[in-house]
Amino acid sequence: MNTTEPVAVVTTDALTKRYGDQTAVDAVSMRVDAGEIYGFLGPNGAGKTTTLRMLVGLIRATSGTATILGRRPGDPAALRRIGVLIEGPGFYPYLSGRDNLRVLARYRGCTRDDVEEALGRVGLSARGDDRFRTYSLGMKQRLGVGAALLGHPDLLILDEPTNGLDPAGMAEMRELVLELAADGHTVVLSSHLLSEVQEICDRVGVISRGRLLAQSTVRELRGTGTLFLRAEPVELAFPAVRAVVGEAGALLTATGIRVDVDAADAPAVARAVIEAGADLLELRTDEKSLEEVFFEMTKVETV
Repeated sequence: MNTTEPVAVVTTDALTKRYGDQTAVDAVSMRVDAGEIYGFLGPNGAGKTTTLRMLVGLIRATSGTATILGRRPGDPAALRRIGVLIEGPGFYPYLSGRDNLRVLARYRGCTRDDVEEALGRVGLSARGDDRFRTYSLGMKQRLGVGAALLGHPDLLILDEPTNGLDPAGMAEMRELVLELAADGHTVVLSSHLLSEVQEICDRVGVISRGRLLAQSTVRELRGTGTLFLRAEPVELAFPAVRAVVGEAGALLTATGIRVDVDAADAPAVARAVIEAGADLLELRTDEKSLEEVFFEMTKVETV
């Protein structure tokens, strides 16, 4: 049995940023472990970007502490091992995408082969000689991710990396993030797209109005889910279901019966319905989506 404790790559303790009377980030304590894809989830203006900017030393925290790769934010030794895309990518508009990456590569001590590898991973090899100012928003975003990949960083911090991409491009970006994690990179992925985070992230931090509301795996946040069934006549099926799960475990709705049990109990529920003389028309799991969980959390937060 493997009892090795996960290695923390990013930790914060009550990290706070205020601008005058406004609190942009309010005592955030988070942890990102090596090798995982950590989804930093929240609506626009929730404090995601401000937190990431503090982590890499672009702005100073008002209070609290943070470590990244075992060092303080902005430490040069840590920055050499980090690839960052925060907010919109900024490049020389009159240079090609390839030449823009070559400029950055010289600063990072990377080779031209590294540049070509980065262009290939983000799907821009064929357009690498086009000037940056001719790129679409999605292409500019891809080049920003390519710049973050220079130097094979241990940690990637990507702030809304699918911004501006069409559905096909978003799918390709998700595949790229999964490939990077499989190659041993740790990825912090900031996003307001709940479906994106649910699909690829190992753990999630949910932030709203500057406060970290939850930090857990996607599965734990979504819970075990429920069962949903349709049966006729419902007058026979509903009492049978309640006999199995108890009065509080079944809810009759306009569309069917929701049953608050684990999916492993589905056979027992199905047998009860059939033995009661009802026809079982549909039986499926009905898990909460991450979107539903998020809106439940933020509803409580704003009351």
